[in-house]
Amino acid sequence: METITLTIKKQKNIALIAHDGKKAELIKWCKDNSETLKNHNLCGTGTTARMITDATGLQVRGYNSGPLGGDQQIGAKIVEGKVDFVIFFSDPLTAAPHDPDVKALMRIAQVYDIPFANNKATADFLIHSSYMDEEYDHDVINFKKNIEHRAETLL
Repeated sequence: METITLTIKKQKNIALIAHDGKKAELIKWCKDNSETLKNHNLCGTGTTARMITDATGLQVRGYNSGPLGGDQQIGAKIVEGKVDFVIFFSDPLTAAPHDPDVKALMRIAQVYDIPFANNKATADFLIHSSYMDEEYDHDVINFKKNIEHRAETLL
C-alpha cells in the first residue's frame, strides 16, 4: 500500500478532551504544563475547552460537547490536517453514551498516525518528548491512491 509523508509542525495543533470524571485531572495537567501548551494551538470539546480556558487562561478553541458531536468534529479536523495531537483523559470506569464517537475518534487518530494520549502518564510522556520542540514526519496511507485502487477493483 502506498504511503505519503505528512509533517507535524513544530507548533502543534492539540485537541484537549476529557470525560466528566476526568475533567479536573485534565485541568490540573494543563495547569502543570501551561508553559509548554501556551506555545501550541489548542482546541477541545465544548465543556472541557471552556473549563480549561477559565481555569488556566490558555486559549482553547471549543467545539461542541462530546455527546453533541464534538468528538466527531475533532475527528474531522484530524482528517483535514488541522489537529495533529490528541490528549483525551477518558474514564474507563464510567459508561459514556457517546462511546461509539470516542471509538471513531481513536480510530481516525490511528489511521492518520497522530499522537493520542488517553491517560495522564501517556500525556506526560508525549508532552515531555523532544518531538514537542521540532517537526515530526510520519507516513500515512496515500488516500487518493487507495480510493482510486478501490474504485477500480470494486467494478
